[in-house]
Amino acid sequence: MREIGKLLVANRGEIARRIFRSCRELGLPSVAVFSEPDRGEPFVREADEAVPLGGAAPSETYLDGAALVAAARCTGADAVHPGYGFLAESPAFARRCGDAGLLFVGPSPEVIAAMGSKTLAKTRMEKAGVPVVPSAPVSEEDRAGVLEAAATLGYPLLVKASAGGGGKGMRVVRAPEELSSAIASAQREALAAFGDDAVFLERYLEAPRHVEIQIFGDSHGRVVHLHERECSIQRRYQKIIEESPSLALDAALRAEMSAAAVAVGEALGYEGARTVEFLLDEERFFFLEVNTRLQVEHPVTESITGLDLVQLQLEVAQGAPLPRQEELPAPRGHAIEARLYAEDPCNDFLPSTGTVHRFEPAVSPKVRMDSGIESGSTVGIHYDPLLAKLVAHAPTRSAAAGRLSAALAGLRVHGLRTNRDLLVRILRHPEFLAGKTDTHFLARHPAAVLGAPLADADADRVHAAAAALAHQARRRSAAGVLASLPSGWRNNPTAFQESEYEAPSGRLRVGYRFTRTGLQLRVGEGEASPARLASDGADAVDLEWEGVRRRYAVHREGPIHYVDSALGASVLREVDRFPDGVDERDASSLVAPMPGVVREVRVAVGDRVEVGQVLLILEAMKMEHEVTADSGGRIVELRAREGEQVEAGRVLAVIEENSGTVRA
Repeated sequence: MREIGKLLVANRGEIARRIFRSCRELGLPSVAVFSEPDRGEPFVREADEAVPLGGAAPSETYLDGAALVAAARCTGADAVHPGYGFLAESPAFARRCGDAGLLFVGPSPEVIAAMGSKTLAKTRMEKAGVPVVPSAPVSEEDRAGVLEAAATLGYPLLVKASAGGGGKGMRVVRAPEELSSAIASAQREALAAFGDDAVFLERYLEAPRHVEIQIFGDSHGRVVHLHERECSIQRRYQKIIEESPSLALDAALRAEMSAAAVAVGEALGYEGARTVEFLLDEERFFFLEVNTRLQVEHPVTESITGLDLVQLQLEVAQGAPLPRQEELPAPRGHAIEARLYAEDPCNDFLPSTGTVHRFEPAVSPKVRMDSGIESGSTVGIHYDPLLAKLVAHAPTRSAAAGRLSAALAGLRVHGLRTNRDLLVRILRHPEFLAGKTDTHFLARHPAAVLGAPLADADADRVHAAAAALAHQARRRSAAGVLASLPSGWRNNPTAFQESEYEAPSGRLRVGYRFTRTGLQLRVGEGEASPARLASDGADAVDLEWEGVRRRYAVHREGPIHYVDSALGASVLREVDRFPDGVDERDASSLVAPMPGVVREVRVAVGDRVEVGQVLLILEAMKMEHEVTADSGGRIVELRAREGEQVEAGRVLAVIEENSGTVRA
């Protein structure tokens, strides 16, 4: 039995904050490590001590094992928790901690190595009699053999990173001519995310369910399971909604899959937390992989069991025995988790970077939120775009979905594009509520449709009116002498005050005036109609108009007005009535859709290209993104080179279109 005196958490953001919460409850001193971009983030403040790592890129900060061990030594930490990212599945890091006399909160390096390679893990599971998805290795030296193996598996197939997870280093291949480029792309992404470019081929199941079993093992030979989680709602092969229990399992199938997961743990002699993942095709299940760590979605299991899984990890690491299976809490109710990402579902989930101007969750004691950000946080290109996880627990699945969708809809998150509205629509979708979920849910229901703003054109119209009235209240307050006059007072009461905004639904002109009989309000060219202001201020407007009274929260950042209400959230850009100039760049320019690093340039000056042809590969937030030609023509100029970091909006290439027009 070895007691932990001080714990260093070798991770960042939401992960670190989650572990520090358990440390505080246990009275265990904690240490954070941080990169320069993370210097002001909340997880740094929440630890008892924090050590700067310098730099920004993961390879020179959070993945630098030597620097992490040095941070533990300089603070007197005697144990390291790797979080639930790459280091949790790194046998080299676990070994480095052991060599330095630090207790690694996780399995032994040998177990991590055995299960860290998905190809070796599959081989071991086959020998143990666990059904696996057919697969084949990829050999750099034997391209003909790779093509032959792919043909044997049959198309479509999946190229997968051997060392990682989280949807990174994965590509679907539907024809032989796509195989080579898919392997190369998956290898680059895997190397960037996991430090290992090994990939393999796997038969692609068209529409399975993704069900995983949480297990724990201790140093006394006991392995137990903590029930299942279904994670079928995914984008880019990464989970975005998880729940427990799964509607796909009856009692017999649940018992069979749980027993298989425990058998996996017993075969490995495993200590600590682990997740055994399966694909469920009708009533047949196949072993997918083992993650030798806690998962992002572990709060789902905590909600239905009442257990603190991080605390359980720490107890097991110190040598405490696990309870017997029958002594563990029975699951109660239903829990659903949604992952809030900084990304644009309507634009192929491109990551969104920048400053989070405002982050205010809707207050609900029934919904848990784990987040790594706060108002003022910066989301950059170096790290995963996960902003927060929201988890609702209720007696029934429909009640949990309702609580979670309401909490998401009420969340104020300004400054970045997010998948919030997509999550709300999924949780309210008839198929989801009926339990008809699988890994192709978003293929049947395109994200570009589900991810459209909840605030429609009618909502934008009303929100523009609220923004104008809040702006008027702000000006009145700033004017000093006018602050004591009645709301909306003017020397010329017959004239309308006007503001104009650009909204996703189009341009909106707001006019209003205050008369002896009250407020007159219009949006557009129609006649004004009476309205009533119960209250107005710079940040909130309580407006009764067109037969409905609502409260509108308004937040302004420069020319941008963010308006939230029961109708949804609108982002309105105030139109400058006297602009300084005009952006002369051709709107059809081929520009960087986001900040990132140019990983590959696939064309040269003089090449002829077709519509949709991939020209460059950008990497941001550990994922690769293709930049394609939106018209056919000839490349006359390239303004980016491999390895160069570019900002969003940067012109990358100039194409002379087939019609003879030069785009720049």
